[in-house]
Amino acid sequence: MSRKCDICGKHPQVGNNISHAHNVTKRRWLPNLQKVRVVMDGTPKQIRVCTSCIRSGAIDKYKPTKKTKPAA
Repeated sequence: MSRKCDICGKHPQVGNNISHAHNVTKRRWLPNLQKVRVVMDGTPKQIRVCTSCIRSGAIDKYKPTKKTKPAA
């Protein structure tokens, strides 16, 4: 499973850690991905979405309906 947002395609970025002594090592910045149940094509699915897509409203969250007992 890749660390990629299913909506916007955000993925890990790479760069360097640079210490005070200028020692350079590789590092990664990972996107903040969350598993979210969404409605896609009328059916609920679970996808990995970054938090910026969740906050911007780019997805329609799945809201289950409550089942009520019939009145007796």
